Amino acid sequence: MSLSENTANPPTIHYHEDTLKLILFVDNPYSSEKNIEQITEYLKTLSQDYEFDLQVLEISKHPHLVEHFKLVVTPALVKVNPPPQQILAGTNLTAKLRKYWYQWQTSLQEYKKNHADKPPSSWHTCVPSSELIRLQDELFYLKKEVEDLREQIKFKDQMLAMLAHDLRTPLTAASIALETLEIYYNSQQDGDNDKNKGTIRRLFQQAKNQFFAMNKMIGELIQITRENSGKFKINPVKTDLIILTEDAINTVQPKLAEKKQYILKDIPHDLPPVYSDPKLIRQVLINILDNAIKYSPEGTPITISMLHKTSQKVEVSIMDLGPGIPDSQKEQIFEENYRLPRDGKKEGFGIGLSFCRRIIHAHYGQIWVDDNGSQGSCFRFTLPIYR
Repeated sequence: MSLSENTANPPTIHYHEDTLKLILFVDNPYSSEKNIEQITEYLKTLSQDYEFDLQVLEISKHPHLVEHFKLVVTPALVKVNPPPQQILAGTNLTAKLRKYWYQWQTSLQEYKKNHADKPPSSWHTCVPSSELIRLQDELFYLKKEVEDLREQIKFKDQMLAMLAHDLRTPLTAASIALETLEIYYNSQQDGDNDKNKGTIRRLFQQAKNQFFAMNKMIGELIQITRENSGKFKINPVKTDLIILTEDAINTVQPKLAEKKQYILKDIPHDLPPVYSDPKLIRQVLINILDNAIKYSPEGTPITISMLHKTSQKVEVSIMDLGPGIPDSQKEQIFEENYRLPRDGKKEGFGIGLSFCRRIIHAHYGQIWVDDNGSQGSCFRFTLPIYR
């Protein structure tokens, strides 16, 4: 009988073919101590009649073996010899071992008879050699690096597409302001200067604000292209959600005016500040408002409400009177590149809501969509209270 615990790459092990070879894979030797003890105690009761070799391995230190044996559940007991290999996994391994023990011993006796004239087997017959193990380890980590790099490239591509798409909003607003200025200028008559000064000043300021917003987006675009890591990072600070919401409304105001839509607000004056990245949450608000404007009929209201939840979170709701979202697609709309079948001819990349979810989840919040009564949709998300 042999019992051992090995936490390094196992050396080549020779064992007689009249020995039952077992490997016990555990998450952690300490947390799995009870399982190990039960199995070893049971095997000890059989040791006078049968020879066996039990080795205990920690899965985190032997990923190559986990991959080789295709283990998905721990603890797992692998019968290496006699062949064929067999895996017992999950709870109550002792009972499972008891069930198969006689069968294993019978197959061991048959195996010995059929291989009586051959030399002893070694670890090489069961698992890769030490050099192959090393190469498999390297391949395992290289594959993981490739997957990470692909995710980073995918993230950057999608963020670039989203920012390029969102540049249209301030560009449209600035264009409208400049076109209006041109009309005023062309229709101007002597004596009208004083009357038009206020309007012209306001339109100039609006155009400047929108160009400033575009400049900020372009700066973010450049920053993303220079990032070495595609991981999503946030810079949370104490944030006044009421002021941030007003800023988002001002950004989409030209689109509201174009469709004669208007904003209704139900926001308590004593709403506490939230702990968030204002740039990203502003983007979430703009994306959801932009969708509400796009899909709502002309002349209809879009309602923004906020509620201080007892769970130390603020819940934001944006309701529209559009066509609504089918129940079967209320989860899918937050997936990357997913677009509702009815939206095939509308402009957009199908990435806005997926990034909204990613942003909210990065803030440890939730985002979802409900029905807005008998007509329309209600998008909701939560943010943590600043403490």
